[in-house]
Amino acid sequence: MKAIVCNEFASVEALQYQEVPEPKAKEGQVVVDIKAVGVNFPDGLLVQGLYQMKPAFPFIPGSEVAGVISEIGEGVSHLKVGMRVIALCMLGGYAEKVACPATHVLPIPDEIPDEEAAALVTAHATAHHGLKQRAEIKPGETLLVTGAAGGTGLAAVQIGKEMGAKVIAVCSTQEKLDIAKANGADILINYTNTDLKTAIKDVTNGKGVDVVYECVGGDTFHACSRSMAWNGRLLVVGFAGGTIPEFPVNLSLVKGYSVVGVFWGSFTQHQPQDFAANMKELLTWYVQGHVKVVVDEVVPLKDAKLGLNRVMNREVKGKVSLKP
Repeated sequence: MKAIVCNEFASVEALQYQEVPEPKAKEGQVVVDIKAVGVNFPDGLLVQGLYQMKPAFPFIPGSEVAGVISEIGEGVSHLKVGMRVIALCMLGGYAEKVACPATHVLPIPDEIPDEEAAALVTAHATAHHGLKQRAEIKPGETLLVTGAAGGTGLAAVQIGKEMGAKVIAVCSTQEKLDIAKANGADILINYTNTDLKTAIKDVTNGKGVDVVYECVGGDTFHACSRSMAWNGRLLVVGFAGGTIPEFPVNLSLVKGYSVVGVFWGSFTQHQPQDFAANMKELLTWYVQGHVKVVVDEVVPLKDAKLGLNRVMNREVKGKVSLKP
């Protein structure tokens, strides 16, 4: 089969589209014939050696796929050959087939197209976990989302609105803000033509923000860290801006708020039952039309470098999907 292979930690351009052996289903696994793959910012960090996880070479990146089960391993009884599913595979997704633990495979309704299903897992599930388990956000609270037109930022806008929050979207262009507004944002801030800290103070009448879903890092994080409400929760989700900030802990002490890490991959391993319950709730919301994956572009698998570079350069509004 064909796959995108990382043979060394290097730039995205070093990835190779090549022939690799087909996977076989071991005990507790299934093999999924992949119809679509979700592209995520951590994929680009992973192949450059900049992510928390550093796999042995060679490896195939890609953590979320949609497809059809073609093989069932020993001990798997709740899934069948021929089922349409989404799968969290952690690695191996940029390929035509992948073997995946059956515990991380869920049947999908026919209403969800492959390209959207593949892009639903990481971005929306991270936002859902962050707002539900980590922030425990409540109806009526304010939620500020940075990078609000990106994959997980846009998901946080949708899910925050579904959970009853007043959503403030922060983006770098009016075009991106328009997308955030179309997906439920109540208040829009363009941080390129205004001081973010001042803008947050103005739109919250000086109270500050109850929950921040922070995906960007750098100066954006610092502005948010000085704009929190009492008993607020500052969620650390990622650093798409490229700079990991240092946090002066006295801010948390004086302002009485929490800084909370959101690492969805570890959550799925430590709390698999909560992960499964979250995914069922997400799929229900999706079928009801309360959340939606915005697919900006579908790229052939062989051109994965193009799609991944667009994500890494923050040129995407929503998600990119790969199609084998």
